[in-house]
Amino acid sequence: MSVVQPVPFPLTTLPGLRYGFLGFPLAFCALPLYVLLPNLYAREFGIGLAALGAVLLGARLFDAIIDPLLGRWCDRLYQRSLFTVYGFGAFAAVVLSGGFGLLFFPLTREPVALVVSTGLLLVLTYSAYSALSVAHQSWGAMLGGDGVAQSRVVAWREGLGLFGVVTAAALPSLLGLKTMVAVFVVGLLAGWLLWLAAPRPVVVVALQQTGDMWQPWRVGAFRRLMLVFSLNGIASAVPATLVLFFVQDRLEAPDAMQPLFLGSYFLVGALSMPLWLRMVKRFGLAASWLLGMLLAIIVFTAALSMSAGDTWPFIAVCAVSGLALGSDLVLPGAMLAGVIERSGHRGRAEGTYFGWWNFASKLNLALAAGLALPLLQWLGYSPGARSPEALGALTAVYCLVPCVLKAIAALALYHLLIKPERRLESQ
Repeated sequence: MSVVQPVPFPLTTLPGLRYGFLGFPLAFCALPLYVLLPNLYAREFGIGLAALGAVLLGARLFDAIIDPLLGRWCDRLYQRSLFTVYGFGAFAAVVLSGGFGLLFFPLTREPVALVVSTGLLLVLTYSAYSALSVAHQSWGAMLGGDGVAQSRVVAWREGLGLFGVVTAAALPSLLGLKTMVAVFVVGLLAGWLLWLAAPRPVVVVALQQTGDMWQPWRVGAFRRLMLVFSLNGIASAVPATLVLFFVQDRLEAPDAMQPLFLGSYFLVGALSMPLWLRMVKRFGLAASWLLGMLLAIIVFTAALSMSAGDTWPFIAVCAVSGLALGSDLVLPGAMLAGVIERSGHRGRAEGTYFGWWNFASKLNLALAAGLALPLLQWLGYSPGARSPEALGALTAVYCLVPCVLKAIAALALYHLLIKPERRLESQ
């Protein structure tokens, strides 16, 4: 058995940038794929919401299902060598770049052919994105450290990722889709090159692999954390899918203001990272996450009363929601790294854990697109609708449903994670 030398903590600026920068292009492409693409295909390409929802649901379900397999495969790549992981990452980056470009500049606009080709391209693009993400997340978890140290690792990755999201939110409106695709490809190349110089993690190389793809589910702490993470993720995925419909039809906001909504949300999320790191030092990971959930519920409730013209108040809602977003991005991932550490699986099964973790994330997005969009159509809403009934349905699905789901997630977090932890501490 041999190990690669662990990285010292805390993760300082230059090592953090080298590891975390790949999060920039990965998050950069996520926003267009999950937020801009549904709106583009519905409004510009004329694809019906039901058909679009079905395509997105199918592609995202496939993406979710293969994530655990990709995670297990990543574990085997890490067992070979870190340079095998680099090579795998380079291949995934090439596939991801090609699929991303073709989705925003399709070769056909004929409706049936467009729907079929979009479904195939989404499967290919999602698969490459997932493979690269799992490999990168596993690398960070293998760096080890306590809750505060892992929070710093995740903060570098997710913080740079949020700056990628802000860039992706602004570029289409300011410089067009072609520039957006070009910046993504260049950023992906830069992220991979910096990854080559990143701190090397601890990897335990054994003669025999331990466990299997289902190993994480035998860990009770993982099952409880996954339940909370999934409930919270669905609550966040619904408004992420519907935000552009809300600002265009409910608020009647001009197109020029759309980057302000998305930009304020993600920029504040990125800037909030140091705040949440301080919260972790004082209250711990789980309690800090609970505070973030409660903040999100309060601010989203305020959006229920908004109507046409409330653009600047909604920017304030986006900014405060971004503050809550910081907790969702930093804290659950650090908690997962702690579960892996305590279960004795660090250096052996990070890919498998993050494969299931990403499975839950993708399933949340699939349900949001596959259920929320057809539900809106069934309730009488379609893009461009202005009737009180249609706008009421849009507001309820966009604002109220996430608040209810977030409240359920907060209760689960308290009863399944925080309360038992406090009981153990008091013994």
